[in-house]
Amino acid sequence: MRKDAMQPIHTLDDFFTRSGADVALYHMGRRVTPCSRDTLAAFESGNAPWPEPWQGHARLAAVFRLGDMPEPAIWFLSLPLDEQGYLSPAQRDAFLQRLLETLGHNASQAANSHDSPIEHLMQDDPLAFTPDMTFQAVLNARATQDASLPPSQYLAAVEAFIDGRHTEWETLGVQGIADYAMRMEDARQSQLAGVLQQLPTPMLQMLCHCLEHRRLAPVLVGELCQRGETAAATGDVETFCACIRAVGSSDDAQAGAWYATLLADEAACGPDTLAAIAGRGWPLLEDGKRLPLFLNRLAQDSRTGFGAVVRDLALIPRLRLPVITLLRDAPEGSRLRDRLLELTGAL
Repeated sequence: MRKDAMQPIHTLDDFFTRSGADVALYHMGRRVTPCSRDTLAAFESGNAPWPEPWQGHARLAAVFRLGDMPEPAIWFLSLPLDEQGYLSPAQRDAFLQRLLETLGHNASQAANSHDSPIEHLMQDDPLAFTPDMTFQAVLNARATQDASLPPSQYLAAVEAFIDGRHTEWETLGVQGIADYAMRMEDARQSQLAGVLQQLPTPMLQMLCHCLEHRRLAPVLVGELCQRGETAAATGDVETFCACIRAVGSSDDAQAGAWYATLLADEAACGPDTLAAIAGRGWPLLEDGKRLPLFLNRLAQDSRTGFGAVVRDLALIPRLRLPVITLLRDAPEGSRLRDRLLELTGAL
C-alpha cells in the first residue's frame, strides 16, 4: 500500500491523488473545456471561486481510470456555490463520505477491483446530473482527442459531407459533428468557412452548438457572423442565436464588433439574443462598452429574467466586480436602477 493512500481524504482532488487515478477534468457548465487539477484544488480549498459557474453550480466532468478498469469512469458533478462563487461544501462532503464508505475508507482498493463500485456511485446522488446530448458528444470528442484516441466512426461521414463527397446530411449525427468541430485544424476551418453559407439549417445549428465550446479562426468567425445576420433578416431566430453562441468563445475582433452592433440595435436584442450572449458569449462582455450595453438592454426588456441573469453573471470571477460596479453606479431614474431596486439584497 502506498504511503499516501493512508492520508486522509477531504476533497475530490485528494481522492484522485490518493487513489492514483489517471484523471482528466472538464468544465461542463457554460461550455465543455478542460479544467486543470490546480483549478479544482484551489476551488475545494476555498482559495478561489469557480471560474465558469452555471446557475449557481460548478458543473464538472471527471473522466478517470483506476487500476485495470477496462473503460474509464465518468462522474458528472454539480457542486453548489455560495453567493460569491465559492464551494458550498456540505454536499461535496456527503459525497466523499459515501465514497469512502463504499471503498471501505481505503481509496487504493478501487484500483484493485475488477468491478469497481465507483462506477455505480453516482446513481441517485444529489450531486449527479446528466448533460444534454450535445455536451456529452463534445465531451467525448474532447476527451478522446486529449487521450490521443481515435475519433468516433461517425466523423468520416461529416468530413465527406463538408468535402462534397456525400450529400445526405440527414444521416449525420451529433457525435460525428462534435468530433469534426473539436478536431478542426486551421485548414479545415478555412474549408468549413467556404461552405458555411450553403449548409442546411438543421446541420448548421447542430454544428454551431458544438463550435461554441472552442475558439475559432477569424475566417470562420466572419462567416458565422454573416450567416447569423442572414438568419436574422429572414426571421430565423433559432439559427441567429446559434451563430451568436458559436462565436462566443472566440476573442476575434469580428465577434466583439458583432456583439456590439447587436446590443446597439434595440430590435435585435430580444430575450433569446440576450440569453445567447449571457450563456455562451460572456467572455465578450469583458469590455467597457459591451457590458453596460448588455445590462441596459437586459433591464429594458421585461421578458428577460433580469435577476437570474445578473446573479449568474456576477458569479463569474472576471465579471463580478464590473457587473456590481455598473449596477451600483446606475443613474437615478434609469431602468437599470429601477430593476436593481426590485432586487435589493439579491447580490
